[in-house]
Amino acid sequence: MLDFIVWVLAGIAGSFVDVVQALLHPAAWLSWIDGFDSPEDKKALMRFVYYGASKELFFVVLTAILIVTGIGMWRRPFLWRVLGVLEGIGNTVGRTAAWAGLVMVLQQIMIVFLQRIFRVSEISIGPFGYVFTKDLSWYAEELKFYNAIVVTLCLAYTFIQGGHVRVDLVYAGVGYRAKKAIDMFGSLFFMLPMATLLWLYSWFFLWRHLIVPNPSASDALDKLLLKSRALRWNVETIGFSPNGFNAYFLFKVLLVLMVAMIFLQGLAFFYRSWLEFVEGPEAEGRNLDHDRNEDPAAEMPGEGL
Repeated sequence: MLDFIVWVLAGIAGSFVDVVQALLHPAAWLSWIDGFDSPEDKKALMRFVYYGASKELFFVVLTAILIVTGIGMWRRPFLWRVLGVLEGIGNTVGRTAAWAGLVMVLQQIMIVFLQRIFRVSEISIGPFGYVFTKDLSWYAEELKFYNAIVVTLCLAYTFIQGGHVRVDLVYAGVGYRAKKAIDMFGSLFFMLPMATLLWLYSWFFLWRHLIVPNPSASDALDKLLLKSRALRWNVETIGFSPNGFNAYFLFKVLLVLMVAMIFLQGLAFFYRSWLEFVEGPEAEGRNLDHDRNEDPAAEMPGEGL
């Protein structure tokens, strides 16, 4: 136990050094954005892949959370503002992504209309001089991508709005502060750890479909730098059918974004639960940007996990 405590404290102390090093030497991990020609650019990309799901990043994020939480518990108005920003991100992303559902429906109508009535085999789009031509089956399979946008990017938004499904065994029968304690426990021991583990998996899952040699979560930085000698882009473009949608790497990108949104909302849910626990029932739902509903009984968001 003592060794674990020392390891955590050392990681937190080292996170300040890591942040300073990253800010002072951005080219060491970002130079690949401008070009991908030199060995140093390839090493920079491998460093980016490694640090994107490393213990160093974990301790940087943990330290930032501890600092923000400490300041917020000392100055609650500051924590309310942080909560507003976190929930604002979830609401904005979710409300924007929800429009993909409408696009999906309209595109499906267009596909059926063009295929069944005009017997069109492909669609060309060129509003700015660049003509984009794909087979009708490509657009049909692309509907999965719109559905994935709604599912992945609206999860946090749905949670904020209280639209999630919760299996309630004891929650409804306990008092106000007990409910908030359950919410805080669920955030700390379920949402945030789950999001952290999913990030570790989804990050490397994404990059294994973008570059070769394939990086692994178990690879040390030195091993990844050795792999960079043979590094090249290998973006996944294989579809389920010969002329079908071939940008399936975008689904992996959405998976990473989904996990990030879940993590931010788990943190926001803990902050809201703590603030409402401390300030009492009069603080419940304060500053919550809740969507309006025609049914007054449905105005209040769901409670708990």
